[in-house]
Amino acid sequence: MRRVYIKAFNVLKKMGVPVYEHSEDNGRFSISAEEDGSYLWANYYPEHNQWNGEHTNPKMDAVLNNAGLYAEWVNPGRLSVYEI
Repeated sequence: MRRVYIKAFNVLKKMGVPVYEHSEDNGRFSISAEEDGSYLWANYYPEHNQWNGEHTNPKMDAVLNNAGLYAEWVNPGRLSVYEI
């Protein structure tokens, strides 16, 4: 994994965010929306989330933003993380 992503990955993992390295990440990382408890961090379907219409937990977004990163949906079960 590329250095710019490692710190955010570790912080999110300690928070309980279901982060992992996917084969298509090319030095980045992904966030699962299919793991047990992932609904606490991300939900593709807006009618089932708890963040005022947003698809991701603001605490998770803050960690990513502070690292100059953001998460984008690849499919309803996975977000991939990119540099801003």
